[in-house]
Amino acid sequence: MIDLNAISSNFPHQTGEAPLKSRWFLTGQLDPEQPNRQFPIHSTPFSIGRRSDSSLHLPDGSISKSHAEVILSDEGRLILRESGSTNGTFVNGEQISGEIEIQENDLIHFAALVFRVGVQLESGTSHHTVHEDVCDQALAMIQFEKLISDGGLYPHFQPIVQLENQAFIGYEVLGRSRLFGLQTPQEMFHAASQLNMEAQLSEAFRLRGVEIGTSFGPDSNLFVNTHPKELDSSTLYDSLKEVREAAPEQKITLEIHEGAATNMNMMGELCSVLKDLNIMLAFDDFGVGKARLVELGEVRPDFLKFDMKLTNNIEHASIRRQELVALFATLVNNLGIQTLAEGVETRECHDILVQMGFQLGQGYYYGRPAPISKYDLEIKRKSEDSIRDFQDTESSTSHTQED
Repeated sequence: MIDLNAISSNFPHQTGEAPLKSRWFLTGQLDPEQPNRQFPIHSTPFSIGRRSDSSLHLPDGSISKSHAEVILSDEGRLILRESGSTNGTFVNGEQISGEIEIQENDLIHFAALVFRVGVQLESGTSHHTVHEDVCDQALAMIQFEKLISDGGLYPHFQPIVQLENQAFIGYEVLGRSRLFGLQTPQEMFHAASQLNMEAQLSEAFRLRGVEIGTSFGPDSNLFVNTHPKELDSSTLYDSLKEVREAAPEQKITLEIHEGAATNMNMMGELCSVLKDLNIMLAFDDFGVGKARLVELGEVRPDFLKFDMKLTNNIEHASIRRQELVALFATLVNNLGIQTLAEGVETRECHDILVQMGFQLGQGYYYGRPAPISKYDLEIKRKSEDSIRDFQDTESSTSHTQED
């Protein structure tokens, strides 16, 4: 194999300047659970496949043993050659056969795995940074279908506690992904907005979160979110029915932005559907939207989540602000609605919220959002402790009977 670095001075510079010595690489993930990485194209030919001795070893079932290879031509061009793979090779969304010249910032699919072509100048500066955001957005768009249909969603759960004893009563389901360019909710919904698919993404979040969240047991209340675009569509009701069918016995609460409470016709219809499905209702972000306390008399949710702008660091707020928040909490409690404070990060904040009469809390003080794997260990430990206590009780009873 030829050392690519020894002859990389032949690579063309895309801005039309004289060719500069550079190092080419592919950026992507070998596995959705791994971080995004750079893989230098260190030799020519640079083989790509499932074989362990490939220059870029891709241990994925969709990849052929000898999938493709990258070659430096005599003219200094970077060539991608398809090796007759089963599931194909794609450049910028177009399947290739034979070979094709590839350029900086091209997006390459090797079956289900996606990589971006990059170049590093010998000086250490990166030549691709100007277009990096644009290309990463394009990569996110290409992967969006995988996010929705191929299990790319990876929900996290943040505990919600009873303030008086800090016992976990449920979890808010928060959307996450392991796909490059789509890890955060902001990135995912940005890609969804380009396709006008925010509602579909929100539906997928809910269903996946509830399917996984059933591991907590039916008595753990799963708080699931909505996107504003869903509230104008009857497909929301079909989505909620699907969620209930997936977890018939699970406690579930639907969160909507409290500003939606001003639409009395929509809220009346939604409340009727939720009652039929035995799903509770929570108004989110109370205190920063358009809703007024008078609307709570017409449509009473089961929970009212006070926005963290009201409750976060309340221990450091002025006395007047503390009195105002406490008054809100008292009024809501008197309506028979459970008050939930968001953004609780310290013991001091927790203590003053208890004094104000808040019933529930959520925030880093009780636990950060985490995947189900973290809680699986806790659930297993509690189960083992229960079994051990039962065995100890049985053993004690047996000895008493023998005596």
